Amino acid sequence: MYAAQEQSASVQSKRSDTRIGFFISVPSSVEATAMRIIGNFRSYIMYYTLVVWVILFISLVPRRRIALLFLVLVSLVTSNYLLLLRALPNSVVLHRHIDKRLVLFMLLIVTVVGIIVTRGGIHLLASIGIGLPLILLHAILTVPNDLPTSEDAAAAATAAFVGESDPLVCNKVSDVEIV
Repeated sequence: MYAAQEQSASVQSKRSDTRIGFFISVPSSVEATAMRIIGNFRSYIMYYTLVVWVILFISLVPRRRIALLFLVLVSLVTSNYLLLLRALPNSVVLHRHIDKRLVLFMLLIVTVVGIIVTRGGIHLLASIGIGLPLILLHAILTVPNDLPTSEDAAAAATAAFVGESDPLVCNKVSDVEIV
């Protein structure tokens, strides 16, 4: 009987040590919500883009074949450009003279105009209208792994947060790393 009590106590201590972590929670304030949205957009931007792209792709399949073909071609050009950036990391022309954000923005404009010209604008608006609330809901409710968990640590992180977390201009000396 004494052994059964010890076994029961050890099972209870194992249960009390076990924590179930949920990656979804409601933020406590508007500041926490904004920080969570920004952090999740930085972490999941490629997945969010893919969600909108898949919704647009599915909506274009039944009726707008030319718009679908245009979307696939622009996606191919964008993928090749991003692969070229990774394949040539020390290229001065690609990294210093041509801004990646400008090229991606121009490809976005070309894609939107091309889809509107091929009469797929309503599908674009519908896919953004469906995807954006889902993305915002995910960005608000998902707890990032790198945020502080205690309120004191969160207050210290908020106090240390001045201006932007990432500078827009980096003081880069050269592309060559001297070892």
